[in-house]
Amino acid sequence: MTIQKNTPRKTLLFFTLAILPILTIHAQHPTAKEIVEKADNLMRGESSYAEMEMQIIRPSWSRTLRFNAWAKGDDYSLIYITYPQREKGQRFLKRGREMWNYVPAIDRMIKIPPSMMMQSWMGSDLTNDDLVNAASIVKDYDHKTLRTETLRGHECYVIEMIPHEEAPVVWGKVISWISTSDFLNLRNEYYDEAYELVNEEILDEIEDVGDRTIPTRYTVIPANEEGHQTIMKFEKIDFGEEMEERFFSIQNMKQMR
Repeated sequence: MTIQKNTPRKTLLFFTLAILPILTIHAQHPTAKEIVEKADNLMRGESSYAEMEMQIIRPSWSRTLRFNAWAKGDDYSLIYITYPQREKGQRFLKRGREMWNYVPAIDRMIKIPPSMMMQSWMGSDLTNDDLVNAASIVKDYDHKTLRTETLRGHECYVIEMIPHEEAPVVWGKVISWISTSDFLNLRNEYYDEAYELVNEEILDEIEDVGDRTIPTRYTVIPANEEGHQTIMKFEKIDFGEEMEERFFSIQNMKQMR
């Protein structure tokens, strides 16, 4: 009996046919980290300028804030309160892992320590960390795809994010719903270190904003405070604005009008 040896060409063909299904599966199913990174890049971009309105709703009262926000990558952000009058001119600056608050009424610069990052921002249901994105959801967490499911008509990846042990992160766990077709972040659940649900965040009102389509309204609902919610809406957002790092300086923040 004669045994036929594989030629190099036949061996290469066999290897290609064997590996092709694996490559196809990987192309169709990105990793959890890739999914989160795509969603984060969509909402963040390299830089952005936004004009926003926030409604803080309580069982017996509500109030409105308006502010302008500049951001550059993960490391720099600046917020300037424009309304109401009694709080107009307050500014919040993030550089790297550090955050400052400037209060013009008393001409005082306050550095916000890590212990205060979990505290409420301006009386809302968002924390200081939420507003300046002090933590990077791509760099500071391990990511795992739990399942896919339909949310408000969108097929979504459900991603679990657990922070690295040494990461400067205020949450013990985050679960995100990200659409499979266009990587829109449509819902988040935020848990404390004991994995108890703290806040639910709903992202909707999907609109075209120039070079991309994104949710333009965020609703934050505390898990254990009935009748409490905070609604944040983009009135305007521009991506790709030219910004130098020196724009995000303490000196520039104090001089803004």
